[in-house]
Amino acid sequence: MSTAEGQASKTNDNPTPVALHRCRFVDYSPSPITALAFPPLPLPSLRAKKQARNEYGTLVVGHANGNIDLLEWTGEDDELQARQAWQLRKTLPGPNPSKVDTLALAIRFPDIFPSSKVPSLSDLRLFSCGGGSELLEWDIARNCVKRTAPSQGGSIWSMAVNPGSTILALGCEDGTVRLLSLVADTLEHLRRFDRVKARLLCIAWGPPVPRQARPAAAEKSDANDAESDDDDEEEWSDSWLVAGGSDSSLHKWDVKTGRPIDRMITDKIKGEKTLVWAVGVLADGTIVSGDSLGTVKFWDSMTCTQTHSFSAHAADVLCLTIGTEGSTVFTSGVDQKIVQFNYVSGAPEASSSGKWIQSASRRVHSHDVRSLAMWPPHTPTPASYRRKPSPGSPYIAPVLVSGGLDMSIALIPALPAHVTTSNVAARVINPIASGVATTFEDSYYRRIPYRATVCVARTARLILCMYQTGLSLWRILDIPDASTVIDGMDNTTDPETRVGWENVLEMELNVHTNLISSALSDDGRWLVASDLYETKLFKLTTTPTGIVKANRIRSFTPLLQQQLSVAGSKETPSTGGRKFVFTPDSTKMIMASASTSVVVVIDLGSKEPTVLRQFEHHRKTSSLSGKRVIRGSGKGQRQHASRRGDEYEDTDEMINSEIPPPILQMAVSPDGQWLASSDEWCRTFIYNLDSIQYHTTIPSLPHPPNVMAFVPDRPQVLFSVLPSNSMHVYDVETGEVPTWAHDLNSRIPQQLFSTPDPVLGIAFDPVESPQPIANGDVTMTESPLESPRSTSALPPTTILWGSSWLCKLNLDWLGQYSKQRKRRKSEAEKENFPSVSDIRNSTSESRNLRVITQYRAILAMDFLKSRELVLVEQPLVNVLSKLPPAFFKPKYGRT
Repeated sequence: MSTAEGQASKTNDNPTPVALHRCRFVDYSPSPITALAFPPLPLPSLRAKKQARNEYGTLVVGHANGNIDLLEWTGEDDELQARQAWQLRKTLPGPNPSKVDTLALAIRFPDIFPSSKVPSLSDLRLFSCGGGSELLEWDIARNCVKRTAPSQGGSIWSMAVNPGSTILALGCEDGTVRLLSLVADTLEHLRRFDRVKARLLCIAWGPPVPRQARPAAAEKSDANDAESDDDDEEEWSDSWLVAGGSDSSLHKWDVKTGRPIDRMITDKIKGEKTLVWAVGVLADGTIVSGDSLGTVKFWDSMTCTQTHSFSAHAADVLCLTIGTEGSTVFTSGVDQKIVQFNYVSGAPEASSSGKWIQSASRRVHSHDVRSLAMWPPHTPTPASYRRKPSPGSPYIAPVLVSGGLDMSIALIPALPAHVTTSNVAARVINPIASGVATTFEDSYYRRIPYRATVCVARTARLILCMYQTGLSLWRILDIPDASTVIDGMDNTTDPETRVGWENVLEMELNVHTNLISSALSDDGRWLVASDLYETKLFKLTTTPTGIVKANRIRSFTPLLQQQLSVAGSKETPSTGGRKFVFTPDSTKMIMASASTSVVVVIDLGSKEPTVLRQFEHHRKTSSLSGKRVIRGSGKGQRQHASRRGDEYEDTDEMINSEIPPPILQMAVSPDGQWLASSDEWCRTFIYNLDSIQYHTTIPSLPHPPNVMAFVPDRPQVLFSVLPSNSMHVYDVETGEVPTWAHDLNSRIPQQLFSTPDPVLGIAFDPVESPQPIANGDVTMTESPLESPRSTSALPPTTILWGSSWLCKLNLDWLGQYSKQRKRRKSEAEKENFPSVSDIRNSTSESRNLRVITQYRAILAMDFLKSRELVLVEQPLVNVLSKLPPAFFKPKYGRT
């Protein structure tokens, strides 16, 4: 750890030194990425118009530790561009121990799902397997495993859902393909194909065949039964599937008979068998394969003969994906290189057809690439049935997503080269806003950063880091006296031997799943951690020598079981908690139940923990209209966001949701009076912790907030920051948005919204006592009777931070800036040249809004006290140093 001197602005131009503890001792390593998947698009209806819609699906990421991350698009109000792209919404904790090798998504009810819509999480079914013989289906709403199914054929090496989302195919250890029926939300074994003598390492379905039109005579004779027959008969049917094996070949099966009908043999070296790791099928039936020799081959599905072969990689090809239009193919693997193949059509006057060429390659990863995915995904239907964009509508460039052992997800715009010369070239939009170029070889890529659960206890000067199944506790030592610091350096001790931290506790917990949450009280006396099924509460004691001991409160689990029990259920209730927060005085702990979405307020001030009250508002559904919080406007219509708690709780209109949304964020005000909790349905409820009662409901936001925090000197003001970095402010006492916060996002400089990753935290400079926010003669208050604060007082410094940046923002400057802006706008409209106020404000903007990018990857940041910051970072270089050496093949004459 190093101690540096930062800068914090005053109301004048003189900087104030800030002690910064730059901590790199937290030994956190994210889990490697092993699988990526996007939702499949529904097959087009043969009777409806085929029109594309510019929407974005959920990105599903599987990890080697068994966890599955769900990332949602951050654009608001159907925005086509979002610099933050996909960001983490929630994590499905994997059983301990487990891993994820392959993922598959299917539409839950494909027969009634609209063909023009993009499936959301509630419309999808998620399957995973981790190299064993059991298939897992996940309950996305409850964040747990819904059911398991044995393969009946040994280890599952691969799986794929058919284009109609009705059948799941498993490639097994014994060389058989097993089909499972997904009809009507079931998971049942349907049939088994004939066996081949090889492990099936990859599998893909052939293009679906549209239903043939019936003859006119037959239509007239069966006119009475035509409508019922059309409803019962599927519009698309499956013809064949192909699997790559461990016997240097690919096998093709007929779906109707279940028998292998063809075999395609790959190259061999020195008598060793070649492993076919990846396979894909284009809309015209062309088969693409990647093998352990680094060779990418294209096959004709009709004759099962090789048409093209490319030695594109220096090592195993582990994954491939097909471009949206089917004219591009991307492959990658052990050599970290992503290679693009383009289809070049032949000349119209020539009789020969087109051919595939290797067009470009890039390296965006430092280690093996395990998975590739494309949005929008390729749908293997004939060209006449594909969705076409509306005339004149924007053309969204496809995005290639890659991930592997270096734990980072890369997003690369991958527009086919032929589109840049077509009539839609002028309407192309880069969805991740990384630059003007949108082709694979020329575009800039973005990374989705990894995150960690790190807590900071200000008073105790402790840092808690949560791992897969364990916890680490560190203490930050006091900084040297100001008299011993010269030019930002402590000269009383040798810099080589100076130690500013110490590891005080290491815990390894016995858990059923990976840990999902943890928290540490501000005084360092209480520590809580939970997996999906059980919460463990520890009381920490410090010996005179500085050793920290953790004693588990054994009575806490039975207490929660009694309070969270469901009426009429004989099963033992789950006591897992998804989110925990402590009050500033550390006398209360608030827990959000992982299984029931109940908010539980627990008193820690007595000898034994006691439950003061539990709130079930997140389980209610009557305050929703299309999953949006509504307010009644007419007479006789109740306002669901009423500020009177008894009126809300006693009504009979509130009904429990069958599957309540998980609670994602909670925050407690600095004075310990207010509690805010937000769930996946974008609802935010406010509770009064003094009276232990419900207070109000905040109007819902476009997305669940990434961060929620109360302002220290105005503890009734709640800040909510969305994944798009837009900020929303609400006064929980008055139940309104403060006047100074109206149109807030339009007054914040665009530099804050253009950061590549979202806001992960807010840190407020602690204040001695609550005071109104002011700057000179401009006061951000609602009452005219409130007097402004002295101009010599230090303004409330707010630090917003993401994974790769810090932003210092003065809240009182926003209030001053808003009034200057309104006055300036009317004056500037009369002239064509910049006004003096414009120049002054730009200078003020650069002084009051400063973005720093020298720290990364930031895991946590907070104030320990006024003018003393702690920043926890884990550079990517440190993470990669723990991995085995990357593949490197030297070439003669090259360095």
